[in-house]
Amino acid sequence: MSRSKKPVQELAWASIGNVLTAIQICEAHDHGVLVPWNSWRHEFYKPMGTLHDADRGGFIFAPEVGLHENVHELDFSSLYPNIICTRNVSPDVIRCDCHSDRDDVPGLGYSICDDRGYLVDVLQPIIDARDEIKAAIRREKERNDPDEDRLAELEGRSGALKWILVACFGYQGFSNAKFGRIECHEAINAFARGILLTAKQRLEAGGWHVVHGIVDSIWVTPDPDVDDENREDLETLATEITERVEIRLEHEAHYDWVAFVPQRESDAGALTKYFGKVAGDDDFKIRGIEARQRSTPPFIEDVQRDCLDRLDATRSPDAVLGRLERAIDELQAGNVAVERLVERNRVSKPLEGYSQNTQNVAVLKRAREQELAVHPGQDIEYVVVDDEKSSRDRVALAHEEIETYDASYYETQLVRAIESVLLPLGWDRTDIRRRLAETREVELTEFTAARNG
Repeated sequence: MSRSKKPVQELAWASIGNVLTAIQICEAHDHGVLVPWNSWRHEFYKPMGTLHDADRGGFIFAPEVGLHENVHELDFSSLYPNIICTRNVSPDVIRCDCHSDRDDVPGLGYSICDDRGYLVDVLQPIIDARDEIKAAIRREKERNDPDEDRLAELEGRSGALKWILVACFGYQGFSNAKFGRIECHEAINAFARGILLTAKQRLEAGGWHVVHGIVDSIWVTPDPDVDDENREDLETLATEITERVEIRLEHEAHYDWVAFVPQRESDAGALTKYFGKVAGDDDFKIRGIEARQRSTPPFIEDVQRDCLDRLDATRSPDAVLGRLERAIDELQAGNVAVERLVERNRVSKPLEGYSQNTQNVAVLKRAREQELAVHPGQDIEYVVVDDEKSSRDRVALAHEEIETYDASYYETQLVRAIESVLLPLGWDRTDIRRRLAETREVELTEFTAARNG
């Protein structure tokens, strides 16, 4: 509120971009600069070759699918906002007339004026404030008895500033941004690609192997072809890279192992789906898989997390499949409490706006029948009782008295969740189903033999 000068009533509903624009307007006012009523900065002419080179986004190193031991994650601190401030990327100085002969942006041929851009004045105080808050968080965590309420407050403040900084980059490419310019968006990406490549090359030269990298994060393991005594210290390398690119590269985490998940329809790695065991801790870092998704029922989340524990302890697909078998038996026997099978989805449009008979449609029909108002943007909770149906009888609302559930539907969801765990080890749902069938066939054979004997 103190930065945007917006009343708290407006901040309660305002988007991050709305807040960012308000901060920019305050900065313009302090500099005596008129604020445009609408966006007016047109895109400068550029040849087709430049368009092709500029429209590439951030740099990505495709993840090496599989389970990797002893992995370190390194992150650039507020990469895009810091690029804006250290490289002076701002709508009022990009591609200036006074330095049109310069090639300041790598690979694009854009010049950047020597005069300080106003966007730097907007962002630098926010970056500095967030750095101070992060330092306070570290100090609080290092105390013998950290104040959890104080930590929650600091984390909230840091998160709010983080999203303002993140939005600033995206708003440079937003056509309706009052202080945006597409050339800034392109320049930031160009600098980011060069920075990540610099980090990759230096880390590899220091004896580390890059297993994944995306925009501002990079994951490395010790290069097996380099002896330990010839491998450079990771913290020292991070400090050297920080000095070279002028943006702090931080050691984010150390993992006993990390598994990168392939895409379901190809062998290529999914960019944001991975899970790993944090070194020296009982926690897992999970991204993209079912346990991280808000719609996943508690029963399936719990089973998937149990399977992660078994994978951590054994590295064995058989141990994971054993847990899956027991979960399926629970489902088929009707022994799972219905409240552990509740799904939560968000309604995106009114009932009349849907063209397919999805589960959301069945829920909305059921809610309407009970005169319950469900509006776009609200969450709905339900249990699938017969997924073969297309009517409102397909589901039951979470508050209803539910006597049964569709065990086959939840078994399919369960197999899909365990597939996410085993895909890095080369097991897809076809392999899982085949192993389950073989196991059940053996059990049936043994039962028949014992009975006949």
